[in-house]
Amino acid sequence: MATLTLPKEKPIPEELLPISGGKHNLGTVTDAIGSVVLDPAKTPKQFWYTLAVSFLFLLLFVYAVAYLLIWGVGIWGIHIPSAWGFAIINFVWWIGIGHAGTLISAILLLFHQTWRTSINRFAEAMTIFAVMCAGTFPLLHMGRPWFFYWLYPMPNIAGAWPQFRSPLVWDVFAVTTYFTISLVFWYIGLIPDFATLRDGTKSKIGRIIYGTLSLGWRGSAFHWKRYEKVYLILAGISTPLVLSVHTVVSFDFAISIVPLWHATIFPPFFVAGAIFSGFAYVIILGIPLRNWYGMGDFITRKHLDLCAKVMLGTGMLVCFGYFCEIWMSVYSHSKYERATTWQRLFGPYGWSYWCLITCNFVVPQLLWSKRIRNNDFWLFVISIVVLIGMWFERYVIVITLTREYLPSMWGRYTPTFWDWATYLGTLGLFTTLFLLFVRFVPMISITELREQLPRAAGGRDGHSISENAS
Repeated sequence: MATLTLPKEKPIPEELLPISGGKHNLGTVTDAIGSVVLDPAKTPKQFWYTLAVSFLFLLLFVYAVAYLLIWGVGIWGIHIPSAWGFAIINFVWWIGIGHAGTLISAILLLFHQTWRTSINRFAEAMTIFAVMCAGTFPLLHMGRPWFFYWLYPMPNIAGAWPQFRSPLVWDVFAVTTYFTISLVFWYIGLIPDFATLRDGTKSKIGRIIYGTLSLGWRGSAFHWKRYEKVYLILAGISTPLVLSVHTVVSFDFAISIVPLWHATIFPPFFVAGAIFSGFAYVIILGIPLRNWYGMGDFITRKHLDLCAKVMLGTGMLVCFGYFCEIWMSVYSHSKYERATTWQRLFGPYGWSYWCLITCNFVVPQLLWSKRIRNNDFWLFVISIVVLIGMWFERYVIVITLTREYLPSMWGRYTPTFWDWATYLGTLGLFTTLFLLFVRFVPMISITELREQLPRAAGGRDGHSISENAS
C-alpha cells in the first residue's frame, strides 16, 4: 500500500522573519509586550528622563498659547507680505510626519507585507499625535480659534460661509477625515490587545478600563470574522488618504499664482516628502523603543533596514522634485520664475535652501551603505538630519512670499521667541503623548505578531512569511 509523503517545509531565513530567532512562542510574545504596560518595574529610567523634558516643553507650549490668546497673533513674526510664517510651515511639517503610519498600516497590510507588524502600532500612534500637533497651528493662526466651526458649512449668527474655492477650506475636510479614519483604524486594531491586557492585569481599575476599551471581546470566531473584515475595509479606506491628504495640503501653494508655487509637481512632490519625513520619524521612535525596552527580537535590524531603504528611495524622489523646480523655472521663460529661483538660491534666505539640499540630498546618500543602515547611532542621526531638512523645505517654500512680483512689496521674515516656543512646544506635546501611549498601550501589536510566528511556535502563517518578506 503506497504511503503519502508530505514535502518538508523549507526553513525560513532569520532575516526574513518578523521575529528574530526561534525562541518565541505565543506566551513569550504576549509576556514580553504586555509586561511593558502591566509591570511598572519594566519602565526604564530613560523613559522618565525623556518624559520630564518633554513635559517642560509642553508647559512652554501652554504658556505660548495662553500668551497668544491674550495678545493676538501679532506676537508672531508674521506680517505683509509674509503672512503665513511658522504656523503653516509647522502645519505642513507635522502633517507630513503622520503619513508613514498610514502607509505602514494600510498599504503594507493590503500588500501582505508581514514586516509591518512590529512597527505599525506605534507608527499609527505617531500619525494620530502628529495630526493633533498639526491641527493646532492653523487654529491658532486664525487668531480666534473659538470660531473654528465657521470653516464648516453650518449656519451661524455671523452669516459667514466657507469659501469652497479656497484650498485652506479643503484642508479642514481632508485633515479631519484623515484624523478620524486613522483614529478608528488604530483603535480597531487595539481591541484584541486590550482584551489581552484585561485578562492579564491584576489591578481592578485596569480590568475596568481595559475591559471597557475591549468592547466585550471574547476571541470567538464571530468576533474574529467581524474584526478582520472591518480592519481590511478601514485599510482600503485609509489607502487613498496617503495620497489625497498631502495632495490637498500641497494645493495651499499650487492653486495660488505665486512664482514657484503654481506648479503641477507639488502634489506628488509633497506626498514623497511626507513619506520621507514620516519614515525618518518612525526610525527615530523605533530605535529608542528597541533599546530601552529590549525589543530587539521584535523591532529587528531588518525592520530598520527596510525603513531606511524606503527613506532613501523617497528622498531621491524629493530631490528630483528640487531639480524639476529649477528646470521648470528656466524652461518657462518667465522672468518672475527665474528671479524667484535666483532669490531662493542666492538671496537673503539662500542659506536655508542649501541647508535643505545638504540635509535631504547629501546626508541621506550615506544610506546606500549597509553598514550605516545597520548602525543605530548613524541611522538615528541621519533621520534627525532628514527631519531638519524637511522642515527647511517647508521654510523655503513659505518664505518665497517675501520675494514676489513687485520689489516694492518685498520684505523680510524673522521668527520671534513665540514662534519658536509654539513650535518646540508641539514637540513636547507629541513626545508626551507618545510616551504615555507607550506606558499604557501595547507599543507592538500582540495579536498580529503572534499570527506571524512559525507554525511550530503556534503561529498560523509560516509559509506566507517567507513569500511576503521576499
